[in-house]
Amino acid sequence: MLIINLDLDDESEKYLAEILSHEKTNSKELIKRLLRNHWLNLQPPQTVLERMGGYPPKHLLQGSGDLSDRDVRKQVIAERIEKWNQQRQELP
Repeated sequence: MLIINLDLDDESEKYLAEILSHEKTNSKELIKRLLRNHWLNLQPPQTVLERMGGYPPKHLLQGSGDLSDRDVRKQVIAERIEKWNQQRQELP
């Protein structure tokens, strides 16, 4: 356990007192929360996939292996549109 003793100036003490009264907490809890928030801000942002739980939906795993490449995506979309148009033409 690390014990920290801070010597704050008058202005900082005033800010601390106002924050503590507004947040209705004690200095230990406030410092823990500030440290956690600062630590989280230092972490790299989560990807969309990580925010979704870390596993891509199965339909995103089907098809071409590299849909992140623009040319591959354009080709896949063009093929799907062509297939859709052919199916529409075959309808009575």
